[in-house]
Amino acid sequence: MPDRPEIVCLCGSARFADEMRAANRDLTLAGVIVVAPCEGGEITDEQKAVLDAVHLRKIDLADRVLVVNPGGYVGESVSREIAHARATGKPISFTDQA
Repeated sequence: MPDRPEIVCLCGSARFADEMRAANRDLTLAGVIVVAPCEGGEITDEQKAVLDAVHLRKIDLADRVLVVNPGGYVGESVSREIAHARATGKPISFTDQA
């Protein structure tokens, strides 16, 4: 393992929570540091705004972004995250190239 493991930020719709957990596990077992969206329950609009802003900072911390997109689905929030990653020069890959 290198001195500093690669850092990957997961992006994806909350509807793909199981797939996000699987990607997190697979990457972590491969020696990667994973940062991912916050999981869980009902949140207020204010809390969503905070989580969205924090997730963009997670992208900033990462070496690359992995978009978890079964069936090729990318929603509005993930589209913003992809645009942010592109604007900051982060490499982006997708779990589904559909």
